[in-house]
This record gives sequence, structure tokens and C-alpha cells, in this order.
Amino acid sequence: MKKLTVAVPAGRLRADALRALRSAGYAGAADPDDRSLLLPWGELTVLVAKPVDLLTYVERGAADCGIVGKDVLLEQSHHVYELLDLGFGRCRGVVAVPRGRTALWDDARRPLRIATKYPRVAEGFFRERGRPVEIVEMYGSVELAPRVGLSDGILDVVMTGATLRANDLVEVAQAFVSTARLVVNPVSLRARSDAVQTLLDRLRGRSGGAAIASASQGEGSA
Repeated sequence: MKKLTVAVPAGRLRADALRALRSAGYAGAADPDDRSLLLPWGELTVLVAKPVDLLTYVERGAADCGIVGKDVLLEQSHHVYELLDLGFGRCRGVVAVPRGRTALWDDARRPLRIATKYPRVAEGFFRERGRPVEIVEMYGSVELAPRVGLSDGILDVVMTGATLRANDLVEVAQAFVSTARLVVNPVSLRARSDAVQTLLDRLRGRSGGAAIASASQGEGSA
């Protein structure tokens, strides 16, 4: 029988995602520095993908399941089912403005120009508050944008706030909280239900995480 393929994100969530699979009883490669992107992992095949691409692999069936940050689920619109909050990789999506310019945020009628890697989330966040906003979509270090006059502020994820402080930015609002989630391709959920259920049960037992069982497509900002 073909092994279940699980996509895990490259970058900051990779080590925790592999640790979660290992602690759930799946035997993985011993070398943590292995840079192969397709790994035999006991009863699984592990596919390592960039976070921005991971949901495409799951939605199109190249992977049956995936482990991805909630921030990616909120930003992208893909037809996958979200099954479990795994609890690790916690970060927050926040709005921040330059220190000494917080009056920009306090004046609710003033339009803001916001740099972000999360344009969909940002548009929803400001629309819900009736706040006029111009979104500056970026892919790199958004903290630079207000320092050079490209934007009034940013919406980005933070873990400790150290990068905000280093760039003289202060948080003025929280848009969402993100943790790692287990997602599944809808066809795999039906056709490979036993294997998917086993993966879900093992990860739930490991993490004590809460089952969610919701479709992510069309989700708005938190």
C-alpha cells in the first residue's frame, strides 16, 4: 500500500514538525541536517516544502496531509480541511507603528498605509474595523518599510517582539494568533481515511491538541 505523504514546512516550523511526527511514533531519519526534500519516515513519506507552497501540495494531492502555520491558512485560500491544532510554533500577527507616531493609530479616521506579507488578512482586519487602509504587499523584511517612509506601519507576525524593538516599532493591535495545524486533502480524507485517522489520533495523543475538523477555504482573518 502506498505510504501516506505528509508535507512539513521548511524554516522555523520544520524541526518541531518532524519532532511531532517522531513523538507520535513515526520513525524518521536520524540525521537532522538531511537536506533531502522527500524523506522516508517509517509508515510515512515526508515532503519538505516552503510554507508559502505547502498548501498547494496538499490541495492538489501531491501530499495527503500537511503541517502548516495558521497564519498561512488565514492568508491563503485553498480547499483543504483543518483537523488539529498541534500547539507549537505559536506567534502573533500584530499591527505596529514607529515609536513616537502612535497617534497615527489613535486617529481612527486617518487612512493608513500598511506594509505586510499578509495582504488578505490585513484587508479583512481593517475592513472589520471600518478603517481606510492602503496595503503595500511585500515579501521581505517589512520592518524596514516605515523606517524609510514606504508605509505608516506594518502587519506582521512576531514571536518575542525583538525585531520590532530593534527597528523602533511598537505594537498597537493584535490581528491573529497562530500555531501549527494539521490539514488534509479532502480526497485523501475519504480514500485513505484509516491512515489519516491513525495519523490524527497519534498526533492528538502526542500534543493533546484540540480537533478542529473545518474547511480552511474562504476563511477570513482571526
